[in-house]
Amino acid sequence: MHVRIKRIDSTLPLPEYHTGGAVAFDFYCRKEIIIKSNTVELVPANVIIEVPKGMMLMITSRSSTPKRTGLMVANGVGTIDQDYCGETDELQIPMYNTRQTPVTVERGERIAQGVFLPIEHAEFEEVEQMSNPSRGGFGTTGTTI
Repeated sequence: MHVRIKRIDSTLPLPEYHTGGAVAFDFYCRKEIIIKSNTVELVPANVIIEVPKGMMLMITSRSSTPKRTGLMVANGVGTIDQDYCGETDELQIPMYNTRQTPVTVERGERIAQGVFLPIEHAEFEEVEQMSNPSRGGFGTTGTTI
């Protein structure tokens, strides 16, 4: 897959896969950011990415980041649309600090990871009634009444 990408600071690396079997690539922080306890800050990822047609870019936490720093991608999973790729559309990773002390994200630190996934647009058909029976509500799978 060919992906067009622009770095804001060309002295930092492009996102990269770190092993031959890696399914996600890492994003690097463009500038030092201090994230106060129990707050969310946008961490600049230094790139503008043109997501290929038929794909989405999903952003998630790196597996080591929450344990090592107490930081998590604030919305759990970020979704980057195909049309978010203008000249000022630098990816910003919303990071939440779960710790009771401030956390510093250093310039050049790997902060999150991205995965390209295929997508389809749904064609919605509105109906008056659903054809399957109800399952019992949120959290009821496997419970007995």
